[in-house]
Amino acid sequence: MFSKFLGLEPKRRNAILNAALREFASKGFDDASTNVIAKEAGISKPLMFHYINNKKDFFLFLYDYCLDILNREYFDQIDVREKDIFERLRQTCLLKIQVMQKYPWIFDFIKIAVLTDSDVIKDELKKRRKMVETSSFERFYGDIDTSYFRSELDIEKAKQLIFWAVSGYAGQIVDKLRSSDISELNFEKIRTEFDGYLNELRKTYYK
Repeated sequence: MFSKFLGLEPKRRNAILNAALREFASKGFDDASTNVIAKEAGISKPLMFHYINNKKDFFLFLYDYCLDILNREYFDQIDVREKDIFERLRQTCLLKIQVMQKYPWIFDFIKIAVLTDSDVIKDELKKRRKMVETSSFERFYGDIDTSYFRSELDIEKAKQLIFWAVSGYAGQIVDKLRSSDISELNFEKIRTEFDGYLNELRKTYYK
């Protein structure tokens, strides 16, 4: 159904993809405008519908397409053999930033898709929701080695505090990705700064 869209040269395809992700993530399915998507993508609305069929099919296609991207470029790249919570967090956050350099709204789109109650698409999405973990925290941080932690700590609360702290930092980077020219971001600088914060957290929570 979307062979024409997939056959587009990457620059145009990603322009449509990112415009759609942003519009759907910002407004949800019902309120999202295909006029806005076409305008932001730099193409006419009739031409866009030549590639995407209709709004509902495009949304469902985007959901499947984004899950495929995340599986290849995010989930499958995480080394679950690494049991240190800080190293695991380092992996997941840096991978997330790398994915968002290409698709700034992909994670927000998936969240909107999972939570939507739109009558138009909710039944179709129910069939797909089993593919998405309901708790990323448990998926990625439930099996970490707790022997590194200081003995007087409540381990579960400590893990959650660490997660919140790192998520806060990652959120700042995400905001930068969306508000500036991605090409201007220095990924090596971000990684070095991130490692510095992780080292400070290690001093607080580890023996």
